[in-house]
Amino acid sequence: MKRLLVIRFSALGDVALLAPVLRAAAQQYPHVRITMLSHPRMADLFADMPENITFCGVNPKQQPLREIVARLGTFDAVADMHGVWRSLYIRGYMRLRGAHVAVIRKGRRARFLLTHGLRRRPLPHISLRYAAVLARLGMPVTLPAPAHTDGQGIGIAPFAAHVGKIYPLDRMERVVQLLSLRGRHVVLFGSRDEKPLLDTWAEKYPNVENLAGRFPLSGEIERMRGLRVMLTMDSANMHLASLAGTRVLSVWGATHPDAGFLGYGQQPADCILLNLPCQPCSVYGQRPCRYADYRCLDIAPEVLVERIIQACDD
Repeated sequence: MKRLLVIRFSALGDVALLAPVLRAAAQQYPHVRITMLSHPRMADLFADMPENITFCGVNPKQQPLREIVARLGTFDAVADMHGVWRSLYIRGYMRLRGAHVAVIRKGRRARFLLTHGLRRRPLPHISLRYAAVLARLGMPVTLPAPAHTDGQGIGIAPFAAHVGKIYPLDRMERVVQLLSLRGRHVVLFGSRDEKPLLDTWAEKYPNVENLAGRFPLSGEIERMRGLRVMLTMDSANMHLASLAGTRVLSVWGATHPDAGFLGYGQQPADCILLNLPCQPCSVYGQRPCRYADYRCLDIAPEVLVERIIQACDD
């Protein structure tokens, strides 16, 4: 094999989890030219890669698929890491042109059993599922343990895509307040839409800095690299901090690390969760709480603060 096309358009966290797998593949197969096909906003995740990786940014919701495949050229193999109809169209076209194709196996049945309380065994990590796709194309990959940084300061990213994954914001503000009272430097991360709320926290408490909406992905990852520890939800920021090599304490509510989406290289011992019988109720956290109170996130702010301080002092 000389040319490999890898497809994964979204979401940010899933693409971030793919990045270290492709880095390992590129390093272990330097003779293979790898093209990563994804949304343009994912480019920063592949900015510091081996020379045999090329990023190709496309927006399949705005660009006709026939135009996308026409500009791609030909490939010996296609790794469909997404498994949606848009990637099916592209891989089908490439198969007609002679490419060998492998598609990710998402384990939907096992996820159903996990989220309905019928199975409690951890599912394979998504990075292993990505690696399995490459193995079926004749490129078995050894995934290295990531090198962790040892910086200063505490990062906090309080938001996630779904409410079932967000620790109550009034309690998170209390976490920020308690860390501030202890003289700890806190750095807040979020989007432009989340900036106004985080600005109020930074203005209210000393030693608190808000970076929300100020940097591109590459800049955020660089700032995370300089931290001692990050506190996140099950969110894209967990995966960005993992790419930065920063230790992450992650809070889990409607979702669960057993579904296979823990940050790359992070430790299960750093997951903060109550392990209620109803957890997880979904893989991605989008389903409403059956009790309407999200009791899975009823964790005292003092518990989070003590875990953070302990991680900083380790």
